[in-house]
Formats: sequence, C-alpha cells, structure tokens
Amino acid sequence: MSAVLDHLVINARFDLDGAAEVFAGLGFTLTPRGHHSLGSINNLIMFAEGYLELIGLPLGGERLRQEILDSPLGIDGLVLASEDPRRTHAALVQAGFLVQPVQHFSRPVEVDGASVEARFGTVRLLPGQFEAGRVYFCHHETPELVWRPEWLGHANGVHSIERLTVVSEQPAHTRELFGRLGRFDGRFALEVIDAQVWRTRDIEAPEAAQARPERFVSIGLRGGDPADLAQRAASLGLPHRQAVDRVVIAIPAFSTVLECLA
Repeated sequence: MSAVLDHLVINARFDLDGAAEVFAGLGFTLTPRGHHSLGSINNLIMFAEGYLELIGLPLGGERLRQEILDSPLGIDGLVLASEDPRRTHAALVQAGFLVQPVQHFSRPVEVDGASVEARFGTVRLLPGQFEAGRVYFCHHETPELVWRPEWLGHANGVHSIERLTVVSEQPAHTRELFGRLGRFDGRFALEVIDAQVWRTRDIEAPEAAQARPERFVSIGLRGGDPADLAQRAASLGLPHRQAVDRVVIAIPAFSTVLECLA
C-alpha cells in the first residue's frame, strides 16, 4: 500500500470553541463549524494537500461520539487517504490489522447560501493496535465541498503539513507497525523517536501526556514568518521558542506542539 496523508486530528473534547479560538489567534483560517451525523463537531484548517481537524463534542448533545470520549486530549488521529474504502479494507486485513466495517457518514456544508452534504467513507482500525491514538483511512466522496478556495489561505503564511512526530518507548517496533500501513510519498513524514531524543529538543510539552507509553506529540508545518508566529503565540500566552528559520509553539490546554518551519 501507499500512504498519503489525508488529515491529522486534534481532539478538543468539550472545548472545541477554545481550540478554535487558539488556532484562529495563531493566524489560521478555520472552516465554519461542522456537525457530523455521528454526533461530533469540527472545524478544519485546510491546505492544498491535507488538513488539520479540530474535533469535539457538543455541550448537552444527545448523541456523543464514544471514540472521541475515549481518545486522549490533543493530537489523537492520523488519517490516511483512501481512493476505494473496500479495497483499503481488504489491504489492511491482508497486512494483518483488525479492521472495522467500512463506515459512511456526512455533515452539512453551506456553499453559496445553500446547504449541501459532504459525504465520507472511512476504514477504521480496531482501537488499541496503535497506542499513540486513532489511525484510519478516509475517502472523500465530495472533495469539492471540503477543499474550498476561500479556506486554503492563512494569515500566518503556513501552507502545508510536513510531519507528525510520535514518541514511543519502543521506537523500532512502532516504526515497523506504522510501516505496515504503507510507504509515505515524501511530502509528509512520520517520525518516531524515543523520549530521550524528544527531551533534547527542549520543547515545553504538556505534562499530562508524559505518562503514556506512546503518543503523538508534535505536528510539523511549513511556511510563514517565525517572528510573526512567535508574536501571535506570545499574544495568546502560549509557550514558544523562536529561531531564525522556525518557531515551536506549545498549546498546553490541548496537549499539542506545533513546529513551524519557514
């Protein structure tokens, strides 16, 4: 199989408003609030290839998506692209994974004043096979409703997702397991390191995540002016470290680190 990034998920649970406020304050354009037929809500940060999904649950919602409740706060999902969910399902089974049935769901999107349905098909691995978080494949039946021109530009100049970093107590085993998902195409990289290497980067990571044996810790982004991003982080009271060609920003409330390279 080939592995192409579709999106990364940041779980805000019942504080999606707070997460959206932070990312908007950092200069990202957010899509309007989406409401899934599964019972979750989201805002997206779109790029020409791939996107970040801020996902949460509605306060007082009658239907709450259990997998969001069960997932850790912060970066909790690596989602790869699928051209054909049934073929993806078969390939994952052949690779030795335990796979749930193909799932179809939708959410309404307003386009030019009219409400239309964005539709998706997903292939999800049974929980527990990747300790860092959820791993699944997504097929966009209506990509034109997700990749809209008005959502692709960001005031901070960030234009792409380059990397997801995983900290693991057994990095060799974790690399082998992720490798069974397929070979990444070079535009996006999955980095697996141990805690000692992570500590050498001197990033103020959220303490709540430290006890987990394996976790998604950092998202690498490309584009923008480090000084501008550092100023935005400072205005929000976020821990950050600036260099000439990059800025690292910690978002403790949502157990997330962003590494933005110019």
